[in-house]
Amino acid sequence: MGKFFQEGIEKKRKNLIDKLIFFNVYPKDDNQLYELSLSKLEYEYRKFQLKSHPHEEYGSIKWTHTNSKD
Repeated sequence: MGKFFQEGIEKKRKNLIDKLIFFNVYPKDDNQLYELSLSKLEYEYRKFQLKSHPHEEYGSIKWTHTNSKD
């Protein structure tokens, strides 16, 4: 593999690791995280995105619909 290709992969891995730590998906001292491949890190990040609600920390707007005719 070329030097630039490997640097790009490592940059993307570091970015995903930083995000997974920031969102408390993994603790910073978890050595397993740093050993994951790029594809596994992408999978873990996508899984986190699908599970979390965009307004999770701040509460979300709840839609309640009543069909009463007062």
